[in-house]
Amino acid sequence: MKKFDKERVLLAVAGPVIALVAAILLTSVVLIASGKSPIEPYTLMLEQASFSDVQVLIINQASMYYLAALAVAVGFRMNLFNIGVDGQYRLAAMMTAVVGAHLALPSFLQIPLLLLVGMFTGAFWAGIAGALKVTRGVSEVVSTIMLNAIATSLIGYLTLKDMWGVQVGNNMTTGIMKESGWVPGIDLGADVGEIYGLVFLAAAMGVVYWIVLNRTRFGFDLRATGGSETAAAASGVDARKMVLTAMLISGGIAGLSGLPLLLGDAHTYSLSFPTGLGFTGITIALLGRNNPVGIAFAALLVAFLDKASPALDYATPVAYEKEIATIMQGLIVFAVVISYEAVRQWGLRRQQKQVGLELAVAAAQNNSEKNEVAAR
Repeated sequence: MKKFDKERVLLAVAGPVIALVAAILLTSVVLIASGKSPIEPYTLMLEQASFSDVQVLIINQASMYYLAALAVAVGFRMNLFNIGVDGQYRLAAMMTAVVGAHLALPSFLQIPLLLLVGMFTGAFWAGIAGALKVTRGVSEVVSTIMLNAIATSLIGYLTLKDMWGVQVGNNMTTGIMKESGWVPGIDLGADVGEIYGLVFLAAAMGVVYWIVLNRTRFGFDLRATGGSETAAAASGVDARKMVLTAMLISGGIAGLSGLPLLLGDAHTYSLSFPTGLGFTGITIALLGRNNPVGIAFAALLVAFLDKASPALDYATPVAYEKEIATIMQGLIVFAVVISYEAVRQWGLRRQQKQVGLELAVAAAQNNSEKNEVAAR
């Protein structure tokens, strides 16, 4: 049993490690081809990340990435590809900002209400794709991509002056939220910054994710349905219900993704609110292998690449484009897919070899026992 556990850990770690090494090597090839040092950019980013204020930025960004990746991971465990996390999170953030700007309750009521608004908005938007899949067989990939575009247009419409929009300079916002809805964080000083209070919510969601999927009947049914809908149905699981439920949960988590920034810093939704969070979450979920701990490390890595890469633009005497970090993120996606398949094939061969050895040992024991009986 211990040997099996060691091999399982090795297989789990091998994929991400190979992917990271491959991504670094390929990025280095790109740097060499452009006539630049393949080592100095990494040194510059590590030096940038050594500053306390950058570390705070990395932690804050990682909390948003972590929630987005958990939303994607729920779909992956159900064999669903929720590409609509980006639209779900932006629409949820916008609706939360609108409610927060027009409703004033005591903090102990306002903050939970805003969290629920974000969750329900994201769940509703993802539920459209889930309903289309279970009732009409529409692929969630197609429907969520279309819903992303619709969410963008809907946000643009709802933030017009005639609706809920408030123009601030050249930017269109939803207005500043009531202070009772602001979530306090950990203030580390004016020169360092503040860690978002909802960083702890992100960590708690990771714990809940692991417990639900691995220690509850619902989690077992979800994983079983993702593995084989036919087998799950034979054991009494309603596959269609599980598909819809998984999409709702995925959307609900996605709806929380933008709230660390919204409630902890921005306090308004504007056209400059970050986009692409959902697509980054796909990369992180793949790199973390849908495991909450692996996703946490992957989120920190990607946040590090995002927040440390600006140092490359100001490097002297040779400046490096910060897009190097983006190239590396893209290469990680390709490397993850390839390395995971290679590790899976290697694991299957190891299992087949192990089974063969065990059968050979069993056959040898049977022959030995037969010879002993014959000798008597």
